[in-house]
Amino acid sequence: MPVQGEAATQTRVSTAATTPGSDFTAGPISTTGRPLDVAIDGEGWIAVQAEDGTEAYTRRGELQINSNGVLEIVGRPVIGEGGPVIVPLESQLSIGDDGTLSAIGPGQGPDAIADIGRIKLVNPGPLTLERGDDGLFRAPPDAGGAIAPLPRDEAVTLASGSLEGSNVSVVETMVAMINAARYFEMQMTVISTADENDQRANSLLSLQG
Repeated sequence: MPVQGEAATQTRVSTAATTPGSDFTAGPISTTGRPLDVAIDGEGWIAVQAEDGTEAYTRRGELQINSNGVLEIVGRPVIGEGGPVIVPLESQLSIGDDGTLSAIGPGQGPDAIADIGRIKLVNPGPLTLERGDDGLFRAPPDAGGAIAPLPRDEAVTLASGSLEGSNVSVVETMVAMINAARYFEMQMTVISTADENDQRANSLLSLQG
């Protein structure tokens, strides 16, 4: 990343332990056919419970059901209307575009389908979410340092049986890496040439002395 502050210059860069920014551009949606795969259709986020119990947000949609019937995304409980979503074990689950969860119990027919909860979907709008070290996003704290959960947004929809892919362009990233490598080689050549010139200058001064 570029050097920040008064010492900033185009020929100097530094490293960062964490990503200083995030690209919120939506990635392409691909169909998987798996009932528990969901993708945010457009803008929006899925609410999950972080390790510290607070509410956080993600766009990952690989839903899983743990041994206790808790709906999770990468080990994080998915938040519903009254807390983490719990589904009946061994039931056939379907997800509506508004996040509504419907289940058919084992051995039951389609007529026995029942709503069992609803995934909380939010949209921060112009508010910029902050990325945490756990990979989840959160709303920025208020003046008092408190982080309030975002309200549900009825306009956010899901695409069931699909997953959102990476928003990184492989071609553009490869070109940027090649340019960075060439720029590094050019800088090293300049440094090597300057060092050789210094050594020759020192030799000439030694001979004249």
